[in-house]
Amino acid sequence: MGRVAGKVALITGAARGMGREHALVLAREGAAIVAVDIDAEIESIEYPLATADDLKETVRLVEAAGGRIVARSADVRSHSELAAAVEAGLAEFGKIDVVCANAGVSNFASTWEMTDAQWHNTIDVNLTGAWRTLKATIPQMIENGEGGSVIITSSALAHQAVPGMASYIASKTGVVGLARTLAREVGEHSIRVNTVHPATVRTPIFENDPTAEALNPGREFHTEEERREALDEAMAGAMLLPITALETIDMSNVILYLASDESRYVTGSEVRVDGGLPNT
Repeated sequence: MGRVAGKVALITGAARGMGREHALVLAREGAAIVAVDIDAEIESIEYPLATADDLKETVRLVEAAGGRIVARSADVRSHSELAAAVEAGLAEFGKIDVVCANAGVSNFASTWEMTDAQWHNTIDVNLTGAWRTLKATIPQMIENGEGGSVIITSSALAHQAVPGMASYIASKTGVVGLARTLAREVGEHSIRVNTVHPATVRTPIFENDPTAEALNPGREFHTEEERREALDEAMAGAMLLPITALETIDMSNVILYLASDESRYVTGSEVRVDGGLPNT
């Protein structure tokens, strides 16, 4: 207990999946949480996105764990909505020390067949959304003068080519360049900037029918158990370790390390948590 005591962490995509786990882990270790997530569907994203009830559940879980939390619905594509969420966090906690730009979406389509919406919405959430998150938080971190940690969720696919995922891979490769540049820009202010690169994680962005169908063409799924079995079969042998997917806690443990002073000299790094997924 206490590895991030006294810190305030803003997390986008906090209503479920990795973002919720990050909020819980950081809160249990003493951080106050500013939780942000969308409360709407996005055109071209074929699986359900987070809801207001999902965000309320994150609040309930954090508070049940004894943590402090402010939650706001906001679309990372909107500067005004993000700015309002940041202001709510500052009004409650007075500062933000840790930024987890975690919100993300994905879709499947061949490069020449994807629609404008599929391209733009993925880029706008994953890449531009990360930039907007930084734009809304970095000024107060500099002004606060206490340094801090910025953690951007990239992907193991920033090091791989997977057919049908051009927009996702472009966005997750793009945030690496964004992070490298920001690390140089804010190093003098003792603000560290790193990217994390998970392989497949058991979250709604992976465990959904469109993803299962894309990885198992022509196969039908009648239950969630059948879908999970199909996804596991599709991922079998992809990593060096004998696993098919990570759990959210595997990523949150890395987020905790990067948020804490234990990583005080780690910046400009790409932290891979991918079970040894080979580069191809």
